[in-house]
Amino acid sequence: MKKIIVRADDLGYSKGVNLGIEESVRNGIIRSVGFMTNMPESRNGYDLIKDLDVCLGQHTNICVGKPLCDPKDIPSLVDEKGEFKSSKTYRSAKEDFVDLDEVILEIEAQYEKFKEITGKEPAYFEGHAVASDNFFKGLQIVANRHGLDYLGMSFDGTVPFRNQKVRMCMDSVNKEYDPTAFLKQIAEAEDKENTIPVMVCHPGYLDAYILRTSSLLEPRALEVEMATSSKVKRWLEDHDVQLITYDDLK
Repeated sequence: MKKIIVRADDLGYSKGVNLGIEESVRNGIIRSVGFMTNMPESRNGYDLIKDLDVCLGQHTNICVGKPLCDPKDIPSLVDEKGEFKSSKTYRSAKEDFVDLDEVILEIEAQYEKFKEITGKEPAYFEGHAVASDNFFKGLQIVANRHGLDYLGMSFDGTVPFRNQKVRMCMDSVNKEYDPTAFLKQIAEAEDKENTIPVMVCHPGYLDAYILRTSSLLEPRALEVEMATSSKVKRWLEDHDVQLITYDDLK
């Protein structure tokens, strides 16, 4: 039996994203969800899924919205408006401008907010992808400090998680992206290293805030459709594919 994780990132990003993730969990195949805790819609997003069977992790974010820390304490992370520098700014930077001590302050603040909102520890601990080695170093430091299960970032290979290896799989930036075809490709891929594939999704409906702040648009709605498709569920059953969560990895 092939085991895979299908994960949704960005809970809390916006109303549309929250509704899409709720639909993908309540009526779909999503069982692991990454939670952004700094956004205005964070609490509302959690309220939508808190009673559902879901493995909730911290999706630490330093490139959209406002920080939880005072912007004066983390100048390397924010713009003149006191909001996080955009992912585009990270991509275009010639060197890592993130100050390690400053980013640790914000990571800690988002971790504390996660516990405040949910009353729980995150099941996994990772970051919304930006091009910053110091960001990922900070995540590792905070995870070690609190005994959290850190999940590293790699789309070129595998990363360790607990006593397992997981293989991160994401194709939504591809212009020809077909979520259903990609899921099947992951499930049917030969694995000689005994890794657990993770399909990283960003399901959601489009709203004005997403249209203004995100470059990932149509794939969000397509992933809601894929996650809730009865044909997809039937295909997974017919091909003996088991959907698991990070909680199942010991």
